[in-house]
Amino acid sequence: MRHGKKFNHLGRKTAHRRAMLANMACSLIEHKRINTTLAKAKALKQFIEPLVTKSKEDTTHNRRIVFSKIRDKYAVTELFREVAPKVGDRPGGYTRIIKLGNRLGDNADMAMIELVDFNELYNAGKPAKKKSTRRGRSKKVEETAVETPQAEVAPEKKADSAEEKPETSQE
Repeated sequence: MRHGKKFNHLGRKTAHRRAMLANMACSLIEHKRINTTLAKAKALKQFIEPLVTKSKEDTTHNRRIVFSKIRDKYAVTELFREVAPKVGDRPGGYTRIIKLGNRLGDNADMAMIELVDFNELYNAGKPAKKKSTRRGRSKKVEETAVETPQAEVAPEKKADSAEEKPETSQE
């Protein structure tokens, strides 16, 4: 019976599940986004959100609590040094889950889980992208405008020389 079981056990024993979530959390902190199944992504979100909240206040006690869950010194350092300052003003919701469709082999629902403040595409917005595009186009237009007169001069010379050759052959 499933009475009183409030979270997904992911078909694993307790120790295996904790180790898997700790490894996935380390990968997420290091790479800022990972691809996994939807069920594992949801479980990882529940696992890592409290750890990120703890990392916002850098104390020895909080570092020890996070280290007891993750067990990776590099990931803990990365979490407290790089991730925590970016999410300091955010009151929660540090991760985003994006569904990717189904896996080819077993048709499992796949998802990408990422840290919200580390995705430049979502955070930059469309206006910033348009501005950079306009700058690029204006430079290209100026370059082509400079190149166009030179290109026009060269064909005229070729046309003059082409006209001279038939005239000499006709006479």
